[in-house]
Amino acid sequence: MSNNSHKSLDEVHSSVNTSSKGGFRKLLAFIGPAYMISVGYMDPGNWATDIEGGSKYGYSLIWVLVMSNLIALLLQSHCIRLGVVSGRDLAQASKDHYSKFINYFLYVLAEIAIAACDLAEVVGMAIGIHLLFPSISILGGVCITVLDSFVLLFLLNAGIRKLEAFIISLVAIIGVSFFIQLLIAKPDIVEISKGLIPGFTNENALYIAIGIIGATVMPHNLYLHSSLVQTRQFERTPIEIKKAIRFNIIDSAVALNLALFVNAAILIIAATTFFNTGVEVTEIQDAHKMMAPMLGSTLAPLLFAIALIAAGQSSTVTGTLAGQVIMEGYLNLRLQPWIRRLLTRLIAIVPAFLTIYFLGEEKTGDLLVLSQVILSLQLGFAIIPLIHFVSNKKRMGEFTIPMWQKIASWISVSVIVFLNCQMLFNKVKEWLQDSEYALLIGIIVIPFMMLCLGILLYITFEPLFKKHKPKVSSQFHGDVPKIKFETPKAYSSIAVTVDFSSSDSKAINKAPQLGGKNAH
Repeated sequence: MSNNSHKSLDEVHSSVNTSSKGGFRKLLAFIGPAYMISVGYMDPGNWATDIEGGSKYGYSLIWVLVMSNLIALLLQSHCIRLGVVSGRDLAQASKDHYSKFINYFLYVLAEIAIAACDLAEVVGMAIGIHLLFPSISILGGVCITVLDSFVLLFLLNAGIRKLEAFIISLVAIIGVSFFIQLLIAKPDIVEISKGLIPGFTNENALYIAIGIIGATVMPHNLYLHSSLVQTRQFERTPIEIKKAIRFNIIDSAVALNLALFVNAAILIIAATTFFNTGVEVTEIQDAHKMMAPMLGSTLAPLLFAIALIAAGQSSTVTGTLAGQVIMEGYLNLRLQPWIRRLLTRLIAIVPAFLTIYFLGEEKTGDLLVLSQVILSLQLGFAIIPLIHFVSNKKRMGEFTIPMWQKIASWISVSVIVFLNCQMLFNKVKEWLQDSEYALLIGIIVIPFMMLCLGILLYITFEPLFKKHKPKVSSQFHGDVPKIKFETPKAYSSIAVTVDFSSSDSKAINKAPQLGGKNAH
């Protein structure tokens, strides 16, 4: 199978017709993909980092959430542009552009990101089930989450609009739950506004902040969004392409700001409930347990558990779908949908099950925060190719991103990579001081980090040195376009110019051939 022979998410590609609609109805036809992306921004991994950030540092990290959301809006708009204009998702575009080695490396990192994301969703949903039904242990909840892979299979068979409706209803449950919890908590508005001022109190705050960025700007969402925008069918004219980009960006702005509200609500509730009372909480289940006595309401913890299950369920659907996009895009490998979804789920369940089984349920919070930091470490490898692709005049034509977006994108990715390098340096220094692991770190971790850094530098500067070779076709005569036979049009009236020479006879005799005997 050639690179271009299959479409992204083939079973739902161009399945929603938007051509016949106009005005507000056309906008409604484009609404949906961004809500499926937004659930990745409010999954259980976000809860863990937001709760820990709020309970340890109060409102001081709200600015990180706002900055992350602005970066997310910018990057998701690039995904929209790539998918709508080129008709390729990020994984397919990478496969078209990079060598086999780079593609395999990027694929492995993308799968690690999916596993880390799914790990957070599995653990989060298992905790939610345990909180709502205490008789079911977290370990039991992890096993139950295998079954929800088939929910996606059923919904996707029913059509992409049904799947989007399901996701939007879960997002609504999460939003309403946290709005009510905010009303119960009664946070201090003045203190919240102070949290918009950038700054870190210590190195641990940086670790949590990077976790928040990793939990907010998710690498797998970049792959998925560039695919989901292709589920809309529209005329491939410059005007309609511009409309499709604009409507999808409106969809993203609304959906991602809703995700910002949820994340901010979790952090604010944690700060109001725990930080202001001097209680430090790192576990989701501890936050749930202490909500009732501290807020004086039994409704808050119930809504908390319901929202957590909704977040886990919705996120796992989109995470599994992203896994399909990445595998098909990078490897051109198509598995049966139920096998692909079960495989993605098992990759996440195995480490979650082993961690909880051997280290105990009290380690789930650490596992969630670690999963988000792993996600953040993958970001550069997804964002940098994306920026290159949407800046490429040959690929995007008139739809290349404007200069201000290029500058903002490179500043964003530079901040993310710099924060990651600083955190990794601090962590490795801490690990090397522990003599028990010093040798292991020196032999395995540091060489792998150097390899990752080398590849990151390569994909950053590769377009500056790469010579664009003309595409050579594998066919003997090249890519021969299909011959289109046109039905001859019979003209009813034909004008013939004459110059009163011998050529007039030829011109007049040609006229009946164009219009037939009945032509005037």
